[in-house]
Amino acid sequence: MLIGFVSMAEGADYQPELFEKVKLVYEDSFDGELNTDFWEVRQHSTWEIAAGVLTGSQSSKEFQEKMIAKGDRAHAGFKPVIWLKQVPENFVCSMRMRYDAKDYHPRFPLLDLGHHIHTLLFAGDKTTLKIKKNVEIIEVEEQFLPLNQWVDVTIELKKGTILLKIDDKKHIFKSPEIDMTGHSQIDFKGVDFGSCQIDHIKVWEGL
Repeated sequence: MLIGFVSMAEGADYQPELFEKVKLVYEDSFDGELNTDFWEVRQHSTWEIAAGVLTGSQSSKEFQEKMIAKGDRAHAGFKPVIWLKQVPENFVCSMRMRYDAKDYHPRFPLLDLGHHIHTLLFAGDKTTLKIKKNVEIIEVEEQFLPLNQWVDVTIELKKGTILLKIDDKKHIFKSPEIDMTGHSQIDFKGVDFGSCQIDHIKVWEGL
């Protein structure tokens, strides 16, 4: 497992489309403890590392009951939620991952690039980018992220542009509203009672 800033040459195994070059910031193959310098578990969801895979599932029944009693079902941990921190303003992220669930939910699963800033929402028939909640909505009438199977995901983001590639499908979103300034995280949010699995991940700073 490699953590921290490394030389330009060591980031040369990925050829970016939106940047001239990249610098590796973080890499993890999940062969040890969860690195809490980069990861923050949310909503008391359960995250465990086993056999080189980080797997997230719902929170405990006790936590769910406590939150429901408080009237906060939305944060009761029915879905796996985790934040990847220290993400650069201009970045590339590549990973092998999967979301498991019986079916898609109208608002999940998703990846947030910046907390509630650029939301990539995956459905059975389309992929939607919601920028700053509903300042701008861009829909692609194609399924990019299928449930219950491993996929290779690459995201590149620089001001004005997001490149999303999942296996052999690619789309480039363009908007003047795309901007990660002041934000430094990617949120993973699955479907209620489903799971999220990440096999390996790399994050580069785009230069």
